[in-house]
Amino acid sequence: MFRFQVFVVSFVVTLLISFSAMSAAPRLRFKVSMQDPASHYYHVELRCEGFKKDKLNFKLPAWTPGYYWIMDFAKNVVRFKAETADGKILAWDKVDKNNWEVNAAAADVVVISYDVFANTHSVADPFLDESHAYISTAGVFMHLAGELNQPAEIVLQPYKKWTTVSTGLEPVAGKVYTYTAVNFDELYDCPVYIGNQKTMSFEVKGIKHTIAMVDPAAFDTLRFAADLKKIVVAGTDLMGDIPYQHYTFIIMGPGQGGLEHRNSTAVFSSPGYMMANKASYNGWLSFLAHEYFHLYNIKAIRPVALGPFNYDKENLTHMLWVSEGFTVYYEYILQNKAGLINKEEFLDFLTSSITNYENIPGHQLQSATASSYDTWIQFFNKNENAANTTISYYDKGCAMGLLLDLKIRHETGNKRSLDDVMRTLYKEYYQQKKRGFTDAEFRAVCERIAGANLEEIFTYASTVKDIDYQKYLDYAGLKVDLSPLLSDKASREGDFVKRSFKLSIQEKLSGLQRNILKGMMK
Repeated sequence: MFRFQVFVVSFVVTLLISFSAMSAAPRLRFKVSMQDPASHYYHVELRCEGFKKDKLNFKLPAWTPGYYWIMDFAKNVVRFKAETADGKILAWDKVDKNNWEVNAAAADVVVISYDVFANTHSVADPFLDESHAYISTAGVFMHLAGELNQPAEIVLQPYKKWTTVSTGLEPVAGKVYTYTAVNFDELYDCPVYIGNQKTMSFEVKGIKHTIAMVDPAAFDTLRFAADLKKIVVAGTDLMGDIPYQHYTFIIMGPGQGGLEHRNSTAVFSSPGYMMANKASYNGWLSFLAHEYFHLYNIKAIRPVALGPFNYDKENLTHMLWVSEGFTVYYEYILQNKAGLINKEEFLDFLTSSITNYENIPGHQLQSATASSYDTWIQFFNKNENAANTTISYYDKGCAMGLLLDLKIRHETGNKRSLDDVMRTLYKEYYQQKKRGFTDAEFRAVCERIAGANLEEIFTYASTVKDIDYQKYLDYAGLKVDLSPLLSDKASREGDFVKRSFKLSIQEKLSGLQRNILKGMMK
């Protein structure tokens, strides 16, 4: 009996210790209010429980993923304050441009608060006025240094005239305007739009996709939703997997740009994109297909340098010609597979990308890998001589994607393609190894799928060597018009001559050429 009593007591003590440990588990809870939107200020409160350190360092990212530019969001922060749960003020000091160090004195609960000025229209910047709120989360939510893997709860307090929240964050059942993120990488990858936008939805393979439209009256929403669904079906069919439980398209008002996320995208739009003509509409859908396909190519399939992120400084990689350039190539492929553009329109899109690359003098000086590495200093803030010294890895990367696809199809008798490279990277690195790939690993996968050495293509990517387009286009029975644009006075700049680079289909095709062409496009 005594031994049994000892066992019971020991068991109860163990339970009490366990419950105590559970109650002391660290917890982060945000509240964001916007009650005076005309002021352009968000008020943010972060309650930190269970960390119990002498000093706590709170940091705001210097940039946001997908937007490769140091934005220094900390410049928008004012009225920072720290206190304990019972209101005792805690001293703090700003020890770096984006790092607030609080003398927490091992308090069980520390509450910080601050205001964020938000008056820049951008897919990467927070914005707030009387029309709506756009929370670019990296610009609003601070994290504890060294604690990026902590989960967080976010409670929104919308302006009284707004009724709708659109975001990729996971809602908390039974709680109004309350969301969770499993860690801060997820939080920083989920923008939030708050206002009176109209929402529509469709399902693909049982997964809900929401479209949040700020100005629905200006669009043919039924046609747009149907076409967007076709793009999603084409993308998910190509990759063979859907890595999200829900997806949100945030279609904002007039402006420029879009930004990809793992289960959402935010883009500016204009009725003119849809209503002007078919070419304009195709261009807009292409843009949306690009941002959507990024959920695979960069959010899942990614260079090892792009995650886990260092939010304090540049995250440098030579591989954006793959992450962005191949995504350009696939935006065209998805539209064609979805039946939204025909062969001629598909080739016109490719012509545009190749022409953009070849017809600027900078292609004689900067490689695709160098352009990728230098994007932090030569993309958003180019100098006045940029056209003569730089290129876009979007354009050359698209060309490299085309050449690589054609080479793989030719070497394997059209049994394999660039699609197989993407699916292999997705399975082996994202799903199995749960990490990004190195430059060498990417090439190794490409050569394994092709069953051939791809030295020439990778040399094109890493140098400014002239590309033999016709050699690769012949694999699919395509041809390129390289005629100089002599009629254009601006076509000749010293020894540099602009050319047409227009792609078209040859008149006579072999059986393999016909199969490769059919495999590429319909």
